[in-house]
Amino acid sequence: MIQRILPVGPLQCNCVILGCDRTKEAVVIDPGAEPERILGAIAAEGLRPKYLLHTHAHFDHVCGTRGVREKWEAPTCLHEGDVPLYKNVPMQGRFFGFQLEETPPLEKLLEDEEILSFGDYRLQTLHTPGHSPGSVSFKLLDGPETLYSGDTLFFRSIGRSDLWGGDEGLLLKSIRERLFVFEGELEVVPGHGPVTRLGDEKKLNPFLRS
Repeated sequence: MIQRILPVGPLQCNCVILGCDRTKEAVVIDPGAEPERILGAIAAEGLRPKYLLHTHAHFDHVCGTRGVREKWEAPTCLHEGDVPLYKNVPMQGRFFGFQLEETPPLEKLLEDEEILSFGDYRLQTLHTPGHSPGSVSFKLLDGPETLYSGDTLFFRSIGRSDLWGGDEGLLLKSIRERLFVFEGELEVVPGHGPVTRLGDEKKLNPFLRS
């Protein structure tokens, strides 16, 4: 499997490109900014995006979507809980001092436990609200077991819950009941910052010690 992690934009969102070596089908998770750079990485690997996936709709995770979508007509995907945020990206930007354009139309609403295939690989969608109402994580079911946790779980930290629709109690519940249920040394690729391991976060994350 091909995996590229590109920290993009002023907030360094981890845009993840996953591709099948055999078929060259791919998914792009959180094209948050710098669409030209994302497109360059896609082209360098000879990939064809099948889905543009979003872990949630905060502006730093969606603002590169239009540029990628204009090149590749892959459906833009998001959980319905974050549709209001997605439709109000310019408002989000103003809150942080950025002037942002409208996002492109959504073409697919993600459902909890939905399976998305690309080439020989599958991703499972896990609804993990708390950072935002429609936050999701993705679990790679084939190849190296990996969680793409968006802004739900970070290296030794958790997502903030003081933005629109955030809920700290729900965030902790999502991590403990939707992510920490997995066994083994799964790799965790978060929405920002370094990659970590699920087992390490269970033991060492100071926000989740019971």
